[in-house]
Amino acid sequence: MLNNLELILNNPNMLLLLIIWSILWKGLALWRAARLKQLGWYIALLLINTIGIFEILYLIFTNNKYKATNGYVS
Repeated sequence: MLNNLELILNNPNMLLLLIIWSILWKGLALWRAARLKQLGWYIALLLINTIGIFEILYLIFTNNKYKATNGYVS
């Protein structure tokens, strides 16, 4: 585990990719939490950093509610 972390931190390209990955998922999750007016989730998503894992799970679990509130038909 430590070797993987060292590899990422010592390689600027890997670090940049990790940052872009994290920002992308965080942005999508924050946008959805704001659209669904979920202030608690918005704050949690803003403060908790898990390299996109928490954000991806949030997006998956709120998919049906988001579709229902925006008029999407399955």
